[in-house]
Amino acid sequence: MPNALPPRSRIEKKYRWNAERLFASPKAWEAELTAILGDIPGVQALKGTLATGAAALADALGRVESLAARMQRALVYAGFSYSVDTTDQAAAGMNDRAQGALGRVNAAVSFVEPELIAIGRDALLSWADGEPRLAAWRHWLENLFRRQRHVRSSEAEELLGMLADPFSGPTTVSSMLTNADFRFPPAVSSSGRKLPISQGTIGAVLEDRDRAARKSAWESYMRVHAEHRHTLAAALGASIKQNTFKARARRFDSTLEAALFPDDLPVDVFHNAVGVFRARLPVWHRYFELRRKALRVRTLGHFDMWAPLGKKHTRLGYERVVELICDGLAPLGPDYVSTVRAGCGRERWVDVLPNQGKREGAFSWGSFGTLPYIMMSFTGDVTSLSTLAHELGHSMHSLLTWKTQPYVYSGYSTFIAEVASNLHQALVRASLLGADVSGDFKVEVLEEAMANFFRYLFIMPTLARFELETHQRAERGEPLTATDMVALIGGLLEEAYGSAVEVKPERDGMLWAAFPHLFEDYYVFQYETGIAGAQAIAKRILGGEAGAADDYRSFLSLGSSRYPLEALRVAGVDLSRPEPVQAAFDVLEDCVSQLEELIG
Repeated sequence: MPNALPPRSRIEKKYRWNAERLFASPKAWEAELTAILGDIPGVQALKGTLATGAAALADALGRVESLAARMQRALVYAGFSYSVDTTDQAAAGMNDRAQGALGRVNAAVSFVEPELIAIGRDALLSWADGEPRLAAWRHWLENLFRRQRHVRSSEAEELLGMLADPFSGPTTVSSMLTNADFRFPPAVSSSGRKLPISQGTIGAVLEDRDRAARKSAWESYMRVHAEHRHTLAAALGASIKQNTFKARARRFDSTLEAALFPDDLPVDVFHNAVGVFRARLPVWHRYFELRRKALRVRTLGHFDMWAPLGKKHTRLGYERVVELICDGLAPLGPDYVSTVRAGCGRERWVDVLPNQGKREGAFSWGSFGTLPYIMMSFTGDVTSLSTLAHELGHSMHSLLTWKTQPYVYSGYSTFIAEVASNLHQALVRASLLGADVSGDFKVEVLEEAMANFFRYLFIMPTLARFELETHQRAERGEPLTATDMVALIGGLLEEAYGSAVEVKPERDGMLWAAFPHLFEDYYVFQYETGIAGAQAIAKRILGGEAGAADDYRSFLSLGSSRYPLEALRVAGVDLSRPEPVQAAFDVLEDCVSQLEELIG
């Protein structure tokens, strides 16, 4: 590991995202933002005209769509520029201005839904039958009237639309604090070697063979979070209270109902996922005991969960990783694979390498009319291979949706977002394990699988339980202090880990602060359902089931033109029931059995 991360300026262009494909320069972005803001009055002038007739409505919706799509492209450019270097004050300023502009655009178009509701369902569907430009809007219109009782008056909707900018405050504060301001003391290995800690490198250090380095890294990372626990708790608490306000403003009985309603998801989907997790904890306890014995320690710590169990640690170059991923994705067809290869190469979807100020984690982001960009911090190991495969799943989902659907359906629910990403990982993993490779490499691949399952089928369900409890406390008007949050996570971890893992609440209880996902209410449980859907689809494809790959590609092309549960049924999965989640835990258990045979 290098002694220090390079500044952004030293990263080769081929390893940077293709920003110029989106806007030629920050000046071009500036000009477009000015033009977007200049077009807001023209769109606002459409208020009160939608009932004129089908043609007038089609014209108006076209202008609203155009403004919204342009705003999203501007938001992607500003937000991605900030994410790859949070110390870049110009990028931070662009991101802040884009958030403000988004609030203005949302407020400007907020009259649309109340006016459409006033026109009435029957009239609008009749117009959609007679006006070709409105035909594509039928599902959206039907969904609008499903949501009707939660849509407020035009004035109230305008005010709710204007909340986007001020309500982004808690997320922004937490992000600036943890990504731009935090400075972590270096970890110290057993030999006294110092290892730099940042949001981009903490994962790699936690995979170090030296237990002293891992423990030191985790304590450094959590200590800095703990030193700012009151600010972090205030930010998250404010976000939770905002969710409570919005749920009540739209007349929902709970924040959980409010979060799931837009996707037509019953609350049982959430409770099924959490319930299966709790029932299958013995599988995790079996794995923790295997890990404890393999590492030859009396009791595991949270920081031991990523420690290598095998004898070797393979190093892979970025270009080689791309080829291995493409090999694994072969069952999805040559056109699919060639698109992935081009995205990782000449089209430069991926911002590859770590640098100073780069935001933690990895993600895929874009919008209608952009490339499906990926941000990550590639470190050349099997974990990086898996991360890239994962994010490419998101990107291909987005790309096929944008190519197939109109703007109105160009997004897709977070409930299905993790299916494509985990399907990629499942296919690539099967390819790697099926190759003629050493037992040591198979251990590495299985370890990566377990790390992924640990995130999706252990950490995320635990955070989901935390999220439900904190929201319910806010709904009851109870306080949400740092002490409360630390104690809550500490207790949940102690229950979930069992006797093989020692939990230190004052340290490990800060885990909630390391997950910005909690600022998107009830998102984390969807990691569990997402991986369950992916494993079910992978089983069909790898089993050679006729039409399975075609069904999957059809699913990717649906966007939001169908409700999430309906879209998944196209791919052969029914996540309204607990069985797919149970089946995912069966896959987890099989991986544990394979590891027991290899390293027993």
